[in-house]
Amino acid sequence: MNQPVLIQRITVLTLLGLVIGAVVGVLAVGFVEAIVWLNDVLHIATDARDSSTNRSWAIAMTIGVPTIGGLVVGLIALAMPDRRFLGPPDAIRSAQSLEARMPFRAGILSAIASCLSLGSGASVGQYGPLVHMGASFGSWIRRAINPDRSFGAIGIACGAAAAISAAFHAPIAGLIFAREVILRHYSLRAFAPIAVASTVAYVVDHVIFGREPLFQIEQHLVANAYEYLAFIAIGITGALLAAAYMRAIDFAGKAAARLPWPLPVKTAVAGLALGLVALQLPEVLGIGQDVLRHAMAGDLYDATDLAVILVGKLLLTALCLGFGFAGGVFSPALLIGTLFGALIGTGADTLLGDQVSHIAVYAVCGLVAVTSPVIGAPLTTVLIVFELTQNFDLAAAALISVAFANLIGYRVYGRSLFDVQLLARGFDLGEGRDKVVAQQHTVRELLDGDYTQRLASDSLDRVRDALARDNRSEAYIVDTSDNYVGTISLQQLLKLVADGVALDRKAGDVATPESVQLHPDATIWDAMIAIQDFVGESIPVVEDGKLVGALSESAIISAYLDIVHGVRREENAAV
Repeated sequence: MNQPVLIQRITVLTLLGLVIGAVVGVLAVGFVEAIVWLNDVLHIATDARDSSTNRSWAIAMTIGVPTIGGLVVGLIALAMPDRRFLGPPDAIRSAQSLEARMPFRAGILSAIASCLSLGSGASVGQYGPLVHMGASFGSWIRRAINPDRSFGAIGIACGAAAAISAAFHAPIAGLIFAREVILRHYSLRAFAPIAVASTVAYVVDHVIFGREPLFQIEQHLVANAYEYLAFIAIGITGALLAAAYMRAIDFAGKAAARLPWPLPVKTAVAGLALGLVALQLPEVLGIGQDVLRHAMAGDLYDATDLAVILVGKLLLTALCLGFGFAGGVFSPALLIGTLFGALIGTGADTLLGDQVSHIAVYAVCGLVAVTSPVIGAPLTTVLIVFELTQNFDLAAAALISVAFANLIGYRVYGRSLFDVQLLARGFDLGEGRDKVVAQQHTVRELLDGDYTQRLASDSLDRVRDALARDNRSEAYIVDTSDNYVGTISLQQLLKLVADGVALDRKAGDVATPESVQLHPDATIWDAMIAIQDFVGESIPVVEDGKLVGALSESAIISAYLDIVHGVRREENAAV
């Protein structure tokens, strides 16, 4: 690459990160502030509820706001493709797709619906919507700055990194999240713009606007080395709790799908159930920042309170998400994990008193143990803890919990909820990016007319002559409408001659359909799987019974290797 082109690409990449970071940083502030304002106006926030002097009005608002909010969100969902809102899995899919672009209209509607869901008290998360919103604007800004398709995934990753950085005041965690969850690789070309975007978003949110992170962790040390055994146990059991949380969401979604009600009715019913529970357990409303703070401090809830809120939050989050509210799974996982860790810490304090660390240490370990398997980002969760606390003790405790949580969580449920959701939509990330890209290229792209074809009415003698002329070992036999009849190989012809079969016999009488056939819309990955069980010169490609082409094993393997090399070039590109 010559120097002017190199300088131009570096400039574009830097500008991309700068603009995306600034825009997403401002949008993140606006999104969070809008939710805070709605929570206050609609009496969802704790202070707003406590300040109400009219008991009847407070009850009416607690029940009515989530119900009406659910109805409105359900009506918005009717305008969405597939009648579902977009989230981080869609950002991941877009980043891994060939086009690498986010839909505009669906993205805007999803952001609005998420703001309304959170504003009306739905038990859903705001980090997921922030990530998707950041990725969407990153994609749109990228197209405006540089339409080069090779930059598409970088734009999405810059937006996601900026969102995480602004939300947690954790620019390093934002960088790692974008590469660990969104891109799934560590190319140098992507490093600089993502780092710039993440840093700029942090500066915008923290330095310019002076916002505090969405939650804070107090400084505490690990009192005893033997407590690391407890942190390991928290990691193992936290993974099981994370799996239960994810399965509950999946179950609620399937249950909602079986109900014959219109979608707005489903979301309204979920809001009604949330409001009724909130009359006795208001902690289930919203993202629960106050609950998280008190659980970390250990100054308000006893063990029974922590257990009840944990179960209530898990079930109501599953209900809200499964029945159609817009929002993420990240924030509820943070709260559920914190409550779980605080519950363990409370038990340890009861048994051992002053001989154990502060409850916050256990709460942090629970937080990362539940959250990390849910989002599939072990490094990100540890870095969030470190950047929020700048405490090596807490980070080390979190690290050991995360390590075991992910080991167990992967075996029990899968890499993450995002990956499982994508797999349910036919997008498998479990076997690497090679497979993902190979699944986006079809056999149709490889087809040409270079194969031997004869009519079923032709004699075997004419088939033999055609094979000799074309220097091939197989001929494809079709009828007068190009319907595939079967294949005749040179080896088969020689055996027929040896058996005394006359060569004036019609080809259609002896042609045998190949057991392995491909459709033109089959993916290159499907073709690679198919050739494992194939023996022959080439595979017939058949559409609606008609022969449209043939592919040799070498053509399929070459296409797959080109894809692999392209993926590796992308992953190792410097600019």
